[in-house]
Amino acid sequence: MAAIDVNGKSYEVDEEGYLVNLAEWDEDVGKVLAEGEKIEMTPNHWEVVNFLRDYYNEFQIAPAVRVLTKAIGKKLGPEKGNSQYLYELFPYGPAKQACKIAGLPKPTGCI
Repeated sequence: MAAIDVNGKSYEVDEEGYLVNLAEWDEDVGKVLAEGEKIEMTPNHWEVVNFLRDYYNEFQIAPAVRVLTKAIGKKLGPEKGNSQYLYELFPYGPAKQACKIAGLPKPTGCI
């Protein structure tokens, strides 16, 4: 199994680069995962990542993009709860990329 190195510590990731042990995630791990996705994290990126982590803690599932868009719209407002905004932040799929950076499993239904 593959691994990423963060601050001298090794973290196991699956064949697609998703963190294996969700409990090992912290912001530094998220930054390294984001670098692997070629994403420079901004406060808007972190807002979505933290939203996803809260969502996962509450529902024990990583949301698909439609569910994510709706849920973000409810919590953060319609200007952020739309797919155009989310794809600008995470161009290779808001649910897929943001979940990876958040240390969560790949959302159901993502290829």
